[in-house]
Amino acid sequence: MAHSHSHSPADANVRRLLLAFIVTTIFMLIEVVGGIISGSLALLADAGHMLTDAAALLFALLAVWFARQPPSAHRTFGWLRLTTLAAFVNALALVLITVWIVWEALQRFYHPQPVAGLTMMVIAIAGLLANILAFWLLHHGSEEKNLNVRAAALHVLGDLLGSVGAIVAALVIMLTGWTPVDPILSVLVSALVLRSAWHLLKESVNELLEGAPSTFDIGTLKRHLRRAIPEVRDVHHVHVWLVGEKPLMTLHVQVIPPRDHDKLLSEIQHFLTHHYQIEHATVQMEYQRCNGPDCTLGESQPDHHH
Repeated sequence: MAHSHSHSPADANVRRLLLAFIVTTIFMLIEVVGGIISGSLALLADAGHMLTDAAALLFALLAVWFARQPPSAHRTFGWLRLTTLAAFVNALALVLITVWIVWEALQRFYHPQPVAGLTMMVIAIAGLLANILAFWLLHHGSEEKNLNVRAAALHVLGDLLGSVGAIVAALVIMLTGWTPVDPILSVLVSALVLRSAWHLLKESVNELLEGAPSTFDIGTLKRHLRRAIPEVRDVHHVHVWLVGEKPLMTLHVQVIPPRDHDKLLSEIQHFLTHHYQIEHATVQMEYQRCNGPDCTLGESQPDHHH
C-alpha cells in the first residue's frame, strides 16, 4: 500500500491530463466538423486554438511518460528531448494553420458566405463547456502545483476566449445577419493561436539550440554564489541548458583550498538546487585564478534574454 501511495500524485496528474486531452481533442474535432457544416471560420479558428491545447496536454503527458523511462548507454538523458522536438513541429504546424485561416478570412471579406448562426452557437457553447471541464480537471486539487499541469491549464484558459468569441459571432449573425463578424472574430482568435504558437516555437528552438532558460541570469548566479559561500572567489565557464524542462549545468568554481572538499562541493550543489532548482550540476573546483579568453563565458548571456 505504501508503494502505491507514493506514486499517487504522479498517477493523478496523468489521469487528469489524459481526461483533459480526450475532452479537448473530441471537441476540437466537433468544432472542425461544425465549422465546415455551419460555414463558420470562427469555429475553425477556435478549433485551431483547441489544437494548441490538445498539443500542450499531449506534450505534458509525454513528458511524464518519458521522465519515467530509464536512460541507456546510447541515450544518457533518455527520451526527454523528444517532447521538445514535437513542440517545435507542432508550433510550425500552428503557424501554417493560422496563416491559412487569416487568408481565408480575407477572402470572405470580399466574397461573403452564408453562416448557420444557430448551428454555430450550439457548437460554440459546447466548446466553451468542454474548455471549462478541461480547465476544472487540470486546476482541481493539489496537482495544480505540477509545472506541466499548470502550463496546460493556462493553454485551456486562453482557449476560453476563443469559444466566447465564437459565441459572440454566432449571436451577431443570428440577431443581425451580418456575416462579416465571423471572419473578423476568426482573425482575432487566430492572433491568440499565433501568440501561443510563437511562444512555443521560441521556447522549443531555444532548447534545441542548447540555450539557457529565458528566465536564467548567469551574472546574477555568479554574484549570488560568491556572496552565499565565503570560500568561493570566482565562478566561470558556466554552461546551462534544458533537457525536457530539466535544467542542467556545468561550471568552474575558484575556491580557497578547503579543509573539507566534499563538504564545500555539497554546499555549492545545495545552493544550486535550493535557489535555482538545478538538481544536476557538474562542478569543477579550482584553486588557481582562471586566465584566458573563455574565463568570462556567460557574462553577456543575460542580455540575450532580457
